Amino acid sequence: MNVIIDLCVVPLGVGVSVSPHIAACQRVIQEAGLEHRMHAYGTNIEGPWDEVMAVVKRCHEVVHEMGAPRITTTLKLGTRIDRDQHMDDKVASVETLMERP
Repeated sequence: MNVIIDLCVVPLGVGVSVSPHIAACQRVIQEAGLEHRMHAYGTNIEGPWDEVMAVVKRCHEVVHEMGAPRITTTLKLGTRIDRDQHMDDKVASVETLMERP
């Protein structure tokens, strides 16, 4: 089963700037080879359920390895079995509607 998630990983106890930790998590996502789109407050990731969830787990492992004693993560996810749908399809659907008067 494929899943599309919105992942927001927030390391705690590492100071004000968390950019290095987020960059490390982004590397994990890239190395996994999954379709993804980073945005200002997280990353959308899509792919097979087990692969996507393994990336979430690995992000936590890497950020802890960097010294973060705590991590809080917000995860939204959606699955669909009636047809194939990708992140770009969802966005395109809304953009098409916005073009209509």
